[in-house]
Amino acid sequence: MTEKEYNKCVDLYADNLFRFIVKNLEHTEDARDVVQNAFEILWKHCSDVPFEKAKSYLFTVAYHNMIDHVRKVKRITLVDQFKEEEKISEQRIHNAKNVLEQALNRLSEVQRSLVLLKDYEGYSYEEISNIMGLNPSQVKVYLHRARIHLKNYLVKMENVI
Repeated sequence: MTEKEYNKCVDLYADNLFRFIVKNLEHTEDARDVVQNAFEILWKHCSDVPFEKAKSYLFTVAYHNMIDHVRKVKRITLVDQFKEEEKISEQRIHNAKNVLEQALNRLSEVQRSLVLLKDYEGYSYEEISNIMGLNPSQVKVYLHRARIHLKNYLVKMENVI
C-alpha cells in the first residue's frame, strides 16, 4: 500500500471505524485512542496489507484493540460497575434511545459488535466475518441469538415503561 492509498483509507474509513468503536465503548476519548492505534498499526504494516484489504484489516485491528481496552477497564472498575447496575435497575427508562442503549449494553461484547456492524453500519456477513475473525455461519448464528436477546428485553413492559 502506498502513502496515497493509506491517506485514502483514512478518508474513507476513519468515520465509520470511529462510529463503530464509540458505539461499543461509549467513551469518545477511548474510541479515538483505539481508532488512532488501528491506523498506526496499519501504517506500520502498510507494505504487507494491500489497499483492497485495508478496511477489513482496520476493523479487525480496532475490534481487537477495543476488546483489550474493555477487558482492561473491567478489571479496574469492576466494583463501580456493580454499583451502576444497581442504580440502573432502580430507575425507569422513558426514552426510546435509552431503552435501546440499555438493551445493547446487556449483550456480550461479541453480540453487541455484531448488531452494531450489521444493523447500524450495514456491513455484509462476509465483511463482518473478516472483521471479527468468525466464519459467516457463526456470524449469522450469533447475530440471530443477539437479536433474540434484544427482542426478549425490549418486549418486557417493565423495561420500556
